[in-house]
Amino acid sequence: MSTYLTLVSSLLAVVVLLLLSAFFSSSESAIFSLQDEWMQSATEDGTSESRTLQQLRANPHRLLVTLLVGNNLVNIALTSIITLLVARVVPPGFTVVIATLSVSVLILVFGEIVPKSYGLGHAESWSLRVARPISYIERALGPLVAMFDIVTRWLTARIGGDQHIENPYLDD
Repeated sequence: MSTYLTLVSSLLAVVVLLLLSAFFSSSESAIFSLQDEWMQSATEDGTSESRTLQQLRANPHRLLVTLLVGNNLVNIALTSIITLLVARVVPPGFTVVIATLSVSVLILVFGEIVPKSYGLGHAESWSLRVARPISYIERALGPLVAMFDIVTRWLTARIGGDQHIENPYLDD
């Protein structure tokens, strides 16, 4: 593969991964900020999106694990690609520093802060729009999500933490 094609495909992958990171972050903010009253009225509407959203919120720990596993997989892949790109043009001693700073800025701005603000500002409409894709992701990552769900609940119980820490964010 030519250097140009490798660069273009790597940059395209970076953009797609940043969009996925934004998707996971904005979805988390939106879904966990919904008011209980709004959820009740949305459920009464009976649309497939509202039913899917209700099913996701029925198990908030699993939902949170799904979003965090997805976001971390995406961010780790993003970090790996950018590190490889930086390593091509920067002396070895500086690669890790420049890659870390670059990825941190990209993820914080485009994968976390701006998307979370969007999710909070458009919580109701965005939650309905992302419910079905998240349910597909939850199924696709099912074994991995189940493993992290079990392990984190077990570890949380062992250290005396609240296994249902996300419940207060659901306003139930």
